[in-house]
Amino acid sequence: MQRSDYTKGELMEGDVLRDPFAMFREWLGTARDENVVEPEAFCLSTATVEGRPSARMLLLRGVDHGLLFYTNYLSRKGRELTENPFAAMTFWWGDLERQVRIEGEVHQVTAEESDAYFASRPASSRQASAASPQSQVVSGRDELEERVAAEGTDRPDHWGGYRLVPTAFEFWQGRPSRLHDRIRFSKVENGWLIERLAP
Repeated sequence: MQRSDYTKGELMEGDVLRDPFAMFREWLGTARDENVVEPEAFCLSTATVEGRPSARMLLLRGVDHGLLFYTNYLSRKGRELTENPFAAMTFWWGDLERQVRIEGEVHQVTAEESDAYFASRPASSRQASAASPQSQVVSGRDELEERVAAEGTDRPDHWGGYRLVPTAFEFWQGRPSRLHDRIRFSKVENGWLIERLAP
């Protein structure tokens, strides 16, 4: 199988911002401007206390002092985050030959934040989120559709937001001959330690 070379950009020290949040927003903005499909999509990796990993795709819903996403607290990821709050996000923007990995500790957002986001969603999405027993076995699609039809549009207690507060960012830019650029930000007491990693 023939492999494509990466030729669309570079990540030199002079390109690196001192604030990883600012750099992430810049890269995300570029992905949006370049019409990358689902630029907010990321892979969330969690693990049980025994170290058994799982991963799934989600959508980023905001960036402040952390990265926000919303889900069912009773889902597999919700249960794993209760047991082990450390997680990782991976964003892949293939059209730009860029990847960002973010590691940190995850905390539930306030009920007010969850209410505000839930209220902003279409009524059909609110019903589906409230009705679905996420990650549980169901008898068939008919059962799910019946649950949704019977459900109201208020936010249930088992659905809400999380904020991943980063301890590390890694920005990856594909380069020719697999000599890729990797820049890591590690949280330290007085800010961020910035280092280049070998590809």
